[in-house]
Formats: sequence, structure tokens, C-alpha cells
Amino acid sequence: MLSFRFFCRAAAALCVSIALPCLAQPQALFYMTETPASVRDFLAHASQVDLLVPAWYIVDQDGLVSGEPDPLVMQAARTAHVPVEPILASQFANPASFHHLLQSPEAQQQMIAALLREARLHGYKGFQFDFENVAWTDRDALSAIVARAAAALHGAGLQLSIAVVPAAPGYSGATAFSAWNYSHWQGAYDLSALAKSTDLICLMTYDEDTAYTPPGPVAGWQWVTENLDYALKSIPKTRLSLGIPLYGRHWYAGAPKPNLPGAVLSPSAPKNDLPNITADSINGEDALLLAKTWGATVQWDPIDRSSWFWFYRDNVREWVFFTTGRSFAARYDLVKQRGLEGFCSWVLGSEDPSIWKVLPTHP
Repeated sequence: MLSFRFFCRAAAALCVSIALPCLAQPQALFYMTETPASVRDFLAHASQVDLLVPAWYIVDQDGLVSGEPDPLVMQAARTAHVPVEPILASQFANPASFHHLLQSPEAQQQMIAALLREARLHGYKGFQFDFENVAWTDRDALSAIVARAAAALHGAGLQLSIAVVPAAPGYSGATAFSAWNYSHWQGAYDLSALAKSTDLICLMTYDEDTAYTPPGPVAGWQWVTENLDYALKSIPKTRLSLGIPLYGRHWYAGAPKPNLPGAVLSPSAPKNDLPNITADSINGEDALLLAKTWGATVQWDPIDRSSWFWFYRDNVREWVFFTTGRSFAARYDLVKQRGLEGFCSWVLGSEDPSIWKVLPTHP
């Protein structure tokens, strides 16, 4: 039997010989954390990963970069010929700390020098910036630090990508939640400017619904397509990677929080304790086990193209929305239909194992 790799090469040669347009296979970018489950997942499926983006590095407000690679992962990546492009994340409690980095050329230079050093030491393809919780008023400053880092990395033969929060329609809506979401999350990304500097933009089309919202899909179809359409107005499709979540969320009533002195309450809020609706992340296998435990029926939403179920525990309804092989395949097909560079999935170790039946082995 001919191997998939041989078939891919033969098909590409045939397209060239008869001058047919050939669609490239979408690039499979997977995020990985340092948890054993995530590492084991990469080791088991490295042949289906085109680019590994591990969450290994963070930067502080003074430009100090901390982190290191996992030697076992690096060895496996080299053996499987999978390039590695680690995340550089900002982990600040508030936007003010990141603002300090954006306003300090010295701190930025420290950061960039560390990236160049780490890439040379470990043979990285480049880095991906994951800068979140950035004030919308720092939009231009964020574009500037990305452009500066990109110039330095490109000068060393390296690449720079960036993960961005979905931002459609590009402005704040009428609700207080929409204003908060835009000012703290969506509004900082100038997609046109970022597209000019970076080699790839990963659109994080997940976490549509969270602990801040009522129960709902992690990445509903309408929300995904609206944000994709919005991004494509500014980003070439050949440099856009669509986010496909591997995890789900489980909504339930958490233990009420103490009503602290000075807390601002709505007129209808309890006077003693505060509500604590929780939406924990849940992996695909755990979601299926939870459904089996409580006799829930996993259902398919044909509009949002998402899997979900509910059940009662202690007379309170709990909800789970999660990614199955079916919902993953629908979004993978969307990537192919739109001719995008590929997809980016958060995070290895959290998926329904059936997604691997959807993906080919890379040549």
C-alpha cells in the first residue's frame, strides 16, 4: 500500500505537470502546556502536528523573559521533523503592568535579546506572542512592539506569529459586558498593522462563552464565521490560522462567595453571600464520562454545530458544551473551504480522541 507521504508528493507533482491549481493541506498548529497529559499527547500524535507551539515562556513588565524547553519534547519534535515555535506570554493581573513594557524601549530590548538567544540555543522556528488583557488604549503601542520584535527576529532568519482575540465587529456594543470585553480584550489588536509585521496570525476563536456569560458553546458557528469574516478584511488568508478549541466548559453553581464590605451589589443580589456561577474547562474524555455518569444524552446543535448536554445534580441543572470529533471536523472543513493557512488548537491533552481520525499524517 502506498504511504500517505508518497501519495501527497505524487499528487503535488501531478498538479505541477498538468498545470492544475493544488490546494495546500491546512497546517495543523497545536498548542501544548507543560502538563504531563499535554506532553504525552504530543508524543503520541507528533506525526499529525505541523507546528508545535508550547507555552514555555513569559515576560514581565521589565522585559525579563523566563522559561525553558522540555528536552523530551524537543527530541521528539526533531525526530518527527516538527518545527517548534514557543509562546511568549504576558501574565499580568492588570493592563497597567503590560503598559509599562509597551512604554519602555529598554525593557523591550531586553525581551527581544532574550528571544534571539533562546531561539539560537534551542533551534526554534521563532516565537508566538500571546499578549492578552491589554487595554484598548494601548492598541498602537502593541502594534509597535510587535513590529520591533518582528524586525529583529526576521533579521535573524526567524519568524514571529501572534495570537489575537476575536474582535468583530471592531467596536464596543451597547451592554456593559460588551464595553468591558472590548476595553480589556478585543480592542487592543489592530489586525491590519499586525498583519504587516507578522508571519502568521492565530485567531483565537474560542471562549465565546465563559464564566462571565450564560452557558453556551465555546465556539459557536455564527460567532466563529463572523469573526473569521471580520479578520479576513485585514489579514491575507494564507497567513491566517483559525482557532479550533479542543476543550469544553462545564457550567455549575459554585459555592457562594462571601459578601465583602464595600462590594457593589445590584438591587436583586442577595445581601449575605454573592453568587458564584462556575464554568470550568473540561476535556473531551471527561465530558463524555460526566454524561455517562449522570445519564445525560450528548446532543448536536445544528445551528452552532456544537456538542452539548445537561443533567441535574442536587436539583440544580448543569450544562456542558464541548468539542467532539464532529464539531472539530466541521471547523476543519471551514478552514479548507476558506483556503486558510491552517488552524490552531488549544490545547493538546484536552481533546476528544476522535479528532485524530479527521487529520492526516503530515508528509
